[in-house]
Amino acid sequence: MMMHNGNNGYGNGVMTVASTGTTSYPSTTNAQAQALKTYFKTPEGRYKLQYEKTHPPGLLPYSHGKSVSLVTLAHLKEKLTQAGPAPSSSVTTSSGVRYAAARLLGVGGGNGGRALNFVGGNGTSKAANGTSRIISLAGPNGSHSMLNANCDGKGTYLIFNVGDTLFISDLNSQDKDPIKSIHFSSSNPVCHAFDPESKDGHDLLIGLYSGDVYSVSLRQQLQDVGKKLVGAHHYNKEGSVSTSRCTGITWVPRGDGTFVVAHADGNLYVYEKCKDGTGDSSFPVIKDQTQFSVAHARSSKSNPIARWHICQGSINSIVFSTDGAYLATVGRDGYLRVFDYSKEQLICGGKSYYGALLCCAWSVDGKYILTGGEDDLVTVWSMEDRKVVAWGEGHNSWVSGVAFDSYWSSPTSDGTEENVMYRFGSVGQDTQLLLWDLSMDEIVVPLRRCPPGGSPTFGTGSQSPHWDSVCPVGILQPAPSMRDVPKLSSALVAHRVHSEPLSGIIFTEESILTACREGHVKVWIRPGISEGQSSNSEALVGTSSKEQPLVRGENAVTVSGFWTKPLTANRLGG
Repeated sequence: MMMHNGNNGYGNGVMTVASTGTTSYPSTTNAQAQALKTYFKTPEGRYKLQYEKTHPPGLLPYSHGKSVSLVTLAHLKEKLTQAGPAPSSSVTTSSGVRYAAARLLGVGGGNGGRALNFVGGNGTSKAANGTSRIISLAGPNGSHSMLNANCDGKGTYLIFNVGDTLFISDLNSQDKDPIKSIHFSSSNPVCHAFDPESKDGHDLLIGLYSGDVYSVSLRQQLQDVGKKLVGAHHYNKEGSVSTSRCTGITWVPRGDGTFVVAHADGNLYVYEKCKDGTGDSSFPVIKDQTQFSVAHARSSKSNPIARWHICQGSINSIVFSTDGAYLATVGRDGYLRVFDYSKEQLICGGKSYYGALLCCAWSVDGKYILTGGEDDLVTVWSMEDRKVVAWGEGHNSWVSGVAFDSYWSSPTSDGTEENVMYRFGSVGQDTQLLLWDLSMDEIVVPLRRCPPGGSPTFGTGSQSPHWDSVCPVGILQPAPSMRDVPKLSSALVAHRVHSEPLSGIIFTEESILTACREGHVKVWIRPGISEGQSSNSEALVGTSSKEQPLVRGENAVTVSGFWTKPLTANRLGG
């Protein structure tokens, strides 16, 4: 494991991000890029690079120094969404006309073989076959809005931010370029989330560096030819609630339009998308910045409806368990915190071994949580025991993304509790993807027979108080001694997948998606899946009972943001 001195990650001459959010990386040569392999091997077979997604050339991702590219996976179902709510006061009349027209013209939901027609990032139309049908609507000010009538939006999409632009790519197309770009003139988009179960069409959330938040219909954005948001609902407009940048955003599973937004000041706000927020949106002054507290809105008409003060310093990632019962957060203070969402109660949590935690992820059954951060480690937390139960070493720099593979099952598993095995992945600023297998026998610590009047010990004779009992509810634990926690076996895969630092990882039924900070996404097809089978698939996000949780809980790659560790040349080696 790489050991760091105290100034890494927080300035003092090492970092350049403290005031602007930017970081200078060593340039990557063409030779290094060419040295990247297009496959990696696992015990079950070879994963192959199927294709890549990226943004138009010439775009400067750090032109404003305020964004890191994150990726959201979104699946639009064949059935058209129902009529949405009337546009709020923050939506213009022109947008309202475009919203209604897009719904009216969004035909083709019932014929799976209909040709799709999209608009590329350069404004040109791309049709699969046949002719394109573009409708022009005049707004009240004489301007014209172009609508793509042939686009029903059905399919699976990658949504990613680069600089001041949000891009949308068709996951099932081998075309590198995005099919849609949305430009933000006032601030950079920094986080986003998609709700496949949205009932009113507003299924996409976008958080900005300025703290502003939007909810929009993804299908409507695809149907509109322009490069601006259409039919958007605007929250925290001009910093009315918080002027701190957004660091994470997510829908509440089964929350019927409720979503939460995390900010760099350590606050998390709960919104209801159906409210226009005409009531008093102010909250009491936080008395103790170091303590968790919850305040509710003074008016039933207010939006947000609640403020959770999580920590002192930035919240770096927020993730709900699949059932929506628990919310996990990680922050710059190095703590994982797990809350009972409905009870608004801290359940458990603990400290990293070093520095900030940057990312976290739930297992699909809600039993385990992964964390990664500035200590270069991947740590496994148990919800049953409310403590660290394993840690893995293998990255040479900060761990920026973690995820469980809910589609993988061990060929040797017999389904019993003792033989359960999990597969998970991690990516880091060392440009590497690591795949790990976690089996139950690895996290059961062998104890020596307890001597009369003594306490259980390890085989080495060292005492292990960390394992004596379940940690109490509501207590944040210090980092346990590494000798008291089982170390995972070496990662079964360690593969350099990009030339730039990585920002996230997503597992789908047919592939693994890896994303780098500069806005390049690679699709690695699983063993046994033919390229034709994958590219012709209607959706890579399944809908069976086994697969549905991934859509809910793992549909977005999240990592905090902007505290990044400088890479040295020797860390870019493959």
